[in-house]
This record gives sequence, structure tokens and C-alpha cells, in this order.
Amino acid sequence: MDSGEVGSGDAQRPDAGNAAASWTLPDAMTGRASPAKAAVGDKPVLAYIAGLPQPQRSIAEAVDALAAKTLPKLRRSVKWGMAYYGVGDGWCFSCGGFAGHVKLMFIGGAALDPVPPVTPVGMGKATRGVELESVDDLDEHQIAAWMLQVASVPGVGGKKRT
Repeated sequence: MDSGEVGSGDAQRPDAGNAAASWTLPDAMTGRASPAKAAVGDKPVLAYIAGLPQPQRSIAEAVDALAAKTLPKLRRSVKWGMAYYGVGDGWCFSCGGFAGHVKLMFIGGAALDPVPPVTPVGMGKATRGVELESVDDLDEHQIAAWMLQVASVPGVGGKKRT
């Protein structure tokens, strides 16, 4: 297996004949959430979200809509099998589907107030977030506050904003 593949028991590719077909999602972080190809832009992220099974699709759609409403200059990309979001020239947070939940992870989340409760494996020491099992778990007020906080500091790969 090369370093870009997911291991045994991880995400499986959807049926190639159905662009919106669902993947079998991995149970936990193993380097990437799905076999979705890396691509920049709204279209690949929306296709990634459309390919998630329910309830993960509804959760990711709600996160995406909240991000678009909260951050008017939002940029989207698929990286490491998850949707990444940023403003300016950096990436601020990611949203990925896993078996039983969606991980919403904030890059540099250890500096947020309050600090999000989940410390993911394999995403950096400062990354923090939440695991959402249903749309009802999405605290829009708190998530929007974290999105605004994380977007106000340099994102991964971005230059310092002034």
C-alpha cells in the first residue's frame, strides 16, 4: 500500500457509475476520511458532501451552510479525504465523515475560547474540534463563534493577516 492509500477496513470507493454514491466510512482518523480526490473549489467539496451517507451528509451540509453564512469570503477544498475551509490564503477548519459521526476540526483550535472538546489523532497537537452524531448536535452559535475566531488568525499555509 502506498502512503496515499487508506488501510484495510477504511473508506471504500463509491460505485463509479453513481457520482453521489456513498463511501463506507472509516471508524476513526487514519490519515484521511475517504478516498475523495484532492481538489480546490466549491464543486469538489459539494460533491464530497453529496457522496456521504446519511446522517453524515445532513450534518456536513449543515456545517457547510453555516460556514458559508458565517464567513463571506469562504474558500473550499478537498484535502486528505475531507472538506477544508479557509479565508484568505490559509485553511482554518475541516469537516469529514466517519462511521457514526462527522468530525469538525479547527486548525489551531487549542487557542479558541472555549477550547473545543475533541483532540483528534493525526491532525496536529493544536487541532481541536467536535464530533457530531446528528444535526441536532450542531450548536450553530458556538460553531459560528469558533469559525470566526479561527478565521481571524493565519490559517495553515497562509500568510499573517493584517
